[in-house]
Amino acid sequence: MFRYFTIAEFACKCGCGTNNIKHTFIHRLDELRERCGFPFHITSGYRCEDHPAEASKDKPGQHHEGLAADIQVSNGHQRYLIQKHAYAMGFSGIGPAKSFVHIDDRGSLGVSWVY
Repeated sequence: MFRYFTIAEFACKCGCGTNNIKHTFIHRLDELRERCGFPFHITSGYRCEDHPAEASKDKPGQHHEGLAADIQVSNGHQRYLIQKHAYAMGFSGIGPAKSFVHIDDRGSLGVSWVY
């Protein structure tokens, strides 16, 4: 169904295993992975409303909507490539951190931040 990912990679990691990740989003990540040319390890995909990162928010975010993933990076070149191609592909939320890059499809004007 997907070239580089399995649905299971996106399951909530709070222990519940819930997984409402959107398949259209995974297809877009497949294309991003192809453009970047290196394997992606998803450190966070779908998050249920009880996941600590979601429960602390006023309203659930893009991970809860099934439209976000955090992709592990091991160096600055990987971080750069993910951001470069994500911008070119029109992903609307991009947040780099030291060890991962958050990518989402929030459907609004693009936003970017640094963790």
